[in-house]
Amino acid sequence: MIRTRVGYTGGNMVNPTYYDIGDHSEAIQIDYDPRVISYEQLLAIFWQGHNPYSQAWSRQYKAAVFYHNAEQEQRARQSLQKIAAINGHKVYTEILPLTEFYRAEGYHQKYMLRHHPELMAHFEHTYPDDRDFVDSTAAARINSYLAGKGSASVLLKELESYGLPSNQREQVRGLVDYLNQNNGGGDACGAPLN
Repeated sequence: MIRTRVGYTGGNMVNPTYYDIGDHSEAIQIDYDPRVISYEQLLAIFWQGHNPYSQAWSRQYKAAVFYHNAEQEQRARQSLQKIAAINGHKVYTEILPLTEFYRAEGYHQKYMLRHHPELMAHFEHTYPDDRDFVDSTAAARINSYLAGKGSASVLLKELESYGLPSNQREQVRGLVDYLNQNNGGGDACGAPLN
């Protein structure tokens, strides 16, 4: 994935906020390269990341795929049908057209990374504008590693693809060293993955 943003969509209210979300749902917006990962692969990750057989207790936290076009809608509905056929249970996850996506407040963006002041100092220096920080591939990837979704060795392998100048790559290598030191010297950044 190239970058991610958290926000609100699916409703009619203009400019929702976390404390005044109106009829929107919390959502994640993903920019990805289809040459690297397919839409079907993203859907598979989505289905694995939640329980589609559980009904949401509020509109704010419902599980949904918000599609951009008819092709995405068709593929999402096909993936839902496959999930439903696995055990015959009702699937509560919804497939809905994307309405306007509103970015969540800054303190919600790159949530795991924001809880590491030592790491944030590097990114605040590199990206003084918060929008640039949120749109940064490097920040998205580091945030995911902090959430336990990757390993330091993979991070180091893909670092060149971030498009960062050499001095910023060195800063990220320093962050990896920091992560390894704070995870008992192991390779995992955050919780270990299977």
